[in-house]
Amino acid sequence: MMAERDSVLHSWSVQADWDAPTVVGGEGARLRLADGRQILDMSSLAECSNLGHQHPRLVAAIREQAQRLCFVTNAWGATPRAELAQALLERSGFEGGRVFFTLAGADANEHAVKIARQASGKLRGTGDGGIVIARDRSYHGATHLAMAMSGDTRTRVQVDPDAFGVEHVPPPYAYRCPFGSRDAAQCGELAADAVAQRIDALGAGRVAAVIVEPNAGSNGIVAPDSYWPALREHTAQRGVWLIADEVMSAFGRCGEWFAWQRHGEAGRPDLMTLAKGLTGAALPLGAVVLSRDVAARLQHETLYTGLTYCGHPLACAAGLAALQAYEEESLIERSRTLGAALLSQLQQLQQRHAVIGDVRGGHGLFAVVELVADRNSREPLAPWPQTPAPLKALVDEAMAQGVSFATRGNLILLAPPLVIEERELADAVALLDRLLARHFPH
Repeated sequence: MMAERDSVLHSWSVQADWDAPTVVGGEGARLRLADGRQILDMSSLAECSNLGHQHPRLVAAIREQAQRLCFVTNAWGATPRAELAQALLERSGFEGGRVFFTLAGADANEHAVKIARQASGKLRGTGDGGIVIARDRSYHGATHLAMAMSGDTRTRVQVDPDAFGVEHVPPPYAYRCPFGSRDAAQCGELAADAVAQRIDALGAGRVAAVIVEPNAGSNGIVAPDSYWPALREHTAQRGVWLIADEVMSAFGRCGEWFAWQRHGEAGRPDLMTLAKGLTGAALPLGAVVLSRDVAARLQHETLYTGLTYCGHPLACAAGLAALQAYEEESLIERSRTLGAALLSQLQQLQQRHAVIGDVRGGHGLFAVVELVADRNSREPLAPWPQTPAPLKALVDEAMAQGVSFATRGNLILLAPPLVIEERELADAVALLDRLLARHFPH
């Protein structure tokens, strides 16, 4: 049999360097490898396996749905699709809205923009109308429009945001505030103001939507609490749709069903995009949830979009089972409790290791540890988005000891499955403590 490294193109990888172990199974927060080892997954793989691995409720739901009906196109009705849409509208409080199902997060974001442009009557995404405002150092997917919206240095050379009608504004990165403030709340307000100023400069009549990640993202930025409500106020005052990219931050990752809910009704967006935790990654599925107002504007118009597998019955059955698991196993609340404990433990590490410049997150089981060369000057260990060699060595040693940590640039991203045991979480933090001392001695 040909080795996978010789037959498959692997995403976000140098093909000649790819040499990952083969996963053959899993249970809870652990993966089982072909060589017999078990690995504690501290990132939920791509921050998507919120329910852990091989959750029995998901496996049973997929099996039962497959025995009844594997597939029917979106042109036909399907019971699990209708039930999942209803459940999402109820949990989000988007009564009277609609749900458009997609295959994953990138096309959810693309469809959200397409829907926002159609609903606002600003269709083309050119200078004449339909402009979308997004943030620098953001991530919305790896299709061309999603890359254009992403303020991602890795893909900037592949796409021209102007050609897709996309404008970028600075992010609410409080630790390295692009507005020069050392006050987190002020930085959040200034970042929200920057969106308002860009809308005003362009003319609100030319802007279809603002798309933003409310909390967790692979960029490692956690916005101050002042940011999202101010952003919502600015966009609402100007009649511009606000799209919450909740692909990573929803379903308990940030301690709520949806991260914007931390701000109550003051934070409610006009649309939100979902994927990843929507099925606990058991099957690929994304969604765009529309408010009543947005949905009403499409009621008597043809929606010229869709892919063959949108709203696939198997995936929707998995999504419905996932929502039931989150609720009946109290995993949203559990994430909030464990996330607070994780943040406290990481802050204790910060006191012991000078290399830790900042610790943020902790609203749920998502936290970011930012490493620096000098804590006073906040000089990074390596230019973004390069990963410093000692951090790569730390990750390799952790894997050899049975724990998988995710990193990006100078960041360690901690996002374990919501089902992780408290002892497993504590052991992982203790291992990180030891490895930081070894690879970044004072």
